[in-house]
Amino acid sequence: MKPAKFDYYCPKTLDEALSLLEESGFDGKIIAGGQSLVPIMNMRLSGPECLIDINRLHDLDFIEFDEEKVKIGTLTRQSRVEMSSLIKENCGLLSEAVPFIGHVQTRNRGTFGGSLVHADPSAEIPLSLMASGGSVLIASKEETREVDVEDFFVTYLTTDIMPTELLTEVQIPIWSGRVGYDFTEISRRHGDFALVAAACQLTLDDQNKISRVRLTLGGVESVPLLVEEANQMMMGEKLSEALLNKVADIVREAVDPESDLHASADYRTHLAAVLAKRTIQTAYNRAGR
Repeated sequence: MKPAKFDYYCPKTLDEALSLLEESGFDGKIIAGGQSLVPIMNMRLSGPECLIDINRLHDLDFIEFDEEKVKIGTLTRQSRVEMSSLIKENCGLLSEAVPFIGHVQTRNRGTFGGSLVHADPSAEIPLSLMASGGSVLIASKEETREVDVEDFFVTYLTTDIMPTELLTEVQIPIWSGRVGYDFTEISRRHGDFALVAAACQLTLDDQNKISRVRLTLGGVESVPLLVEEANQMMMGEKLSEALLNKVADIVREAVDPESDLHASADYRTHLAAVLAKRTIQTAYNRAGR
């Protein structure tokens, strides 16, 4: 199939892009990588009257670092994030998650911000950002606002971005101390969307007790799930089999996956508990080393 007729714009500045968004409102769509939007348009599931191509906004293609956080521009290609030594040294969880995205060709075209805005609940970048506790900058003609990742994802394929706004930057805090992390997922084939994914980042004190932890799960809710009850229970504890079993019980109660042609809800619930235990154990072992 072919998409419905639309107007095409290719702004050269952020201000021009924001002006076009303000003029078009609900009738306009941003396009960068296009790997999610174009198939949806071809199937006539979306019919924007105009596309605003931001690929010439080179100021939004960057990876920067300061003592407290790593900043990634929305237009930065996923493959650049994957290969960045700065990301590997300061955001190991993200570096581990990105290679699970599709295939090399997918990551060469896909943008970092595009994955976040698309907001697929099983996607790797939203899940790893949730586990890291980051935030995003969203710009409009009137202002630029910062939104914590917990407030950014609203529901399935829906974020806090308004029709006249554009995500410009992602900020990921650099965790200090004895930090451990892990990302894992189960899919039918390499490159497929994850049936269930899990990410965990934690720190240990001098007595090997968990002093900070963020366990997150993907593919089990309409948004990436931060398992807050499990995180609170693990605080101040040394890892043990009994503790992991308690986390698994909490996860089984917390998740609410759907059944589809790829996997049943019961199977996804089972995977969520298994992967939660696995990621916590690996993160804990890494922090201990």
